[in-house]
Amino acid sequence: MSEMANTDPEGLDGVRMTWNNWPRTKVEASKCVIPLAASISLIRSHPDIPRLPYAPLRCKTCSAVLNPFTRLDFSAKIWICPFCYQRNHFPQHYAMISETNLPGELYSQYTTVEYVLPSSVNPNSFGNPNLDPTHQLQPSPVFIFVLDTCLIEEEMEFVKSALRQAIGLLPDNALVGFVSFGTQVQVYELGFSEMSKVYVFRGSNEITKEQIFEQLGFGALGRRTAGGYQKGFQGGFPTSGVTRFLLPASDCEYILNSLLDELQRDQWPVPPGSRPARCTGVALSVAAGLLGACTPGTGARIIALVGGPCTEGPGTIVSKDLSDPVRSHKDLDKDAATYFKKAVKFYEGLAKQLVGQGHVLDLFASALDQVGVAEMKVAVERTGGLVVLSESFGHSVFKDSFKRVFEDGEQSLGLCFNGTFEIICSKEVKIQGAIGPCTSLEKKGPSVADTVVGEGDTTAWKMCGLDKSTCLTVIFDLSSSDRTNTPGDVNPQLYLQFLTSYQGSDGQLVLRVTTVTRRWVDISVSSEELVQGFDQETAAVVVARLASLKMETEESFDATRWLDRSLIRLCSKFGDYRKDDPSSFTLNPLFSLFPQFMFNLRRSQFVQVFNNSPDETAYFCMLLNKENISSAAVMIQPSLISYSFNSLPAPALLDVASIAADRILLLDSYFSVVVFHGTTIAQWRNMGYHNNPEHQAFAHLLRAPQEDAQLIIRERFPVPRLVVCDQHGSQARFLLAKLNPSATYSNAHDMAAGSDVIFTDDVSLQVFFEHLQRLAVQS
Repeated sequence: MSEMANTDPEGLDGVRMTWNNWPRTKVEASKCVIPLAASISLIRSHPDIPRLPYAPLRCKTCSAVLNPFTRLDFSAKIWICPFCYQRNHFPQHYAMISETNLPGELYSQYTTVEYVLPSSVNPNSFGNPNLDPTHQLQPSPVFIFVLDTCLIEEEMEFVKSALRQAIGLLPDNALVGFVSFGTQVQVYELGFSEMSKVYVFRGSNEITKEQIFEQLGFGALGRRTAGGYQKGFQGGFPTSGVTRFLLPASDCEYILNSLLDELQRDQWPVPPGSRPARCTGVALSVAAGLLGACTPGTGARIIALVGGPCTEGPGTIVSKDLSDPVRSHKDLDKDAATYFKKAVKFYEGLAKQLVGQGHVLDLFASALDQVGVAEMKVAVERTGGLVVLSESFGHSVFKDSFKRVFEDGEQSLGLCFNGTFEIICSKEVKIQGAIGPCTSLEKKGPSVADTVVGEGDTTAWKMCGLDKSTCLTVIFDLSSSDRTNTPGDVNPQLYLQFLTSYQGSDGQLVLRVTTVTRRWVDISVSSEELVQGFDQETAAVVVARLASLKMETEESFDATRWLDRSLIRLCSKFGDYRKDDPSSFTLNPLFSLFPQFMFNLRRSQFVQVFNNSPDETAYFCMLLNKENISSAAVMIQPSLISYSFNSLPAPALLDVASIAADRILLLDSYFSVVVFHGTTIAQWRNMGYHNNPEHQAFAHLLRAPQEDAQLIIRERFPVPRLVVCDQHGSQARFLLAKLNPSATYSNAHDMAAGSDVIFTDDVSLQVFFEHLQRLAVQS
């Protein structure tokens, strides 16, 4: 496909599929091994997407939006829907339509268009029935900061400094609230600067939404308004609540800065050998309740800054006794994690509440130990929240990422609110579910498949928060009836329409409509056309997402065996070979990179979880499921660039053989960026050669990978960790762990001088491929 060859593999539509030609029947689809799936970047900006200042025209039967694949009858002023074949009359304002006078949505190159909807448009008219009517009022975005105060003094200063900077960057009209927590939860009333007023909640007990309303003084008003639009509102908000607890950023900067100056660490004494009493769960409940009373149905974010594990009240992940370790993967496997299931259940309830209100939970976790990201994952992911995991609030990973959330211009994350995502598809296509930051709206219909994958049983999903990098993976199925193959009986094309509605950061209501088509192919005649449409990078990412989902949801699931079996089946199906003759095996170039992706996936942090904590695994998986295909592919198979005197920077093999004494390597593994100096380069640098005017070339060689690393770091969120290391240094492990161990202690004598050896029992890519060939050709 020409689109694939383009430098931007996602093209205008932001859609990539595992198969770009589809088999005709369910049985044929099951033989393809890799499922029929699409990855959709929902609101990725592209200069060629037109914005139309009017409401979309929808089919009266299936609600599909008018698009370039529609059949038109200009004389009768009729359009025929490609999804359900319904004949629809054009309304009066389309009376001038003709072959030479087409509206924007019918131009063949505009398969993706955006409709900017006036605030008077009822959300129901664009497939968004679950939003509160206040959604029409385009109110300001709301940010509630929830700060952990059980921190050491140094961390407390780091986090205060980051908050001051964030408050200065917020748009003037954004509404801000502040909650702190330790042993208890404090909600600050910002509306009366003359006398600071704080509401305190006990951290040890679960607290209901009604109790929160009562204690914050909303009483009956809060209960009534949480469901709908009432009198006594201003800009869609109950006035009493908003002006007391939420203030525009321009008005409260001074108050908040004074409050931060006075804010102290949690004052409750911590006995020796104990962890501080930290009630993270109650704090998030209170923040969600406050938003539910003040701003139901509007774009709002809870930004949680957490510096340790919850030890008090609901959401507890470990006891206060320091001799009890925080749960590990081994504990989870043996069902020996005492608090885990109860905490997950609590956060599932919180997720449901936040989704109902249309609000987002963002998590910034900074600690040397775990804080409970694995338990909170469900609430962050289902609301479309951001997540950043770092070792300290003083680390650049936290500081730079946190700043990016509030920045404008080129660096902006493009945060949007209150989204819904809907799919309309040809009648033969069924939807199994979506993987990524969303929640099923349980909208049933003929397109819903019997089997469920991820967030399924629906054709529409709620996305409380979206940003420029938000991407969903949708797994499809085909209807079980085998269709006859008589020419003219079946449409040679299938159609999919993706509808994303959201509230932009400027409060504008937008509906993005992407309509794509793919060809049906008959693989009982020839599989050549099917093969031509295979996208191996997308396939690798979809398989990784499915594996991580199964590891989380299926007990005693063996990811390595599942990946191996899938790969063997794929190679048996699409390889060329003589039975039982491994040396005859060849793989079509369109599949040739896939085994290498699987080799790296088997060794990655997504499958080999015992090298990481449950928090780290949850963090990695959330980003794997949210980012686009190109980014996720780098998480699975890092990129390596080599810098030397003799040549321009060039891609290098992800292999230990790429290490040389006179080379610098730049490894991008998405979560970290490593600049690795060979021994000779490191010696010359230590001697200061780059400071001599006659060694300008060496100075340039040292600078180039650092500059390229900064380019990667600037583009990415969360900001990756930068590791600068030397061959044989302690931090060289960040590079060695990702390389193919073609040289180990068993065959080190064969290696070139200056290269390195990896001490591992892992098989190399070559041995892996030999095993694969042998198993794929077996009778």
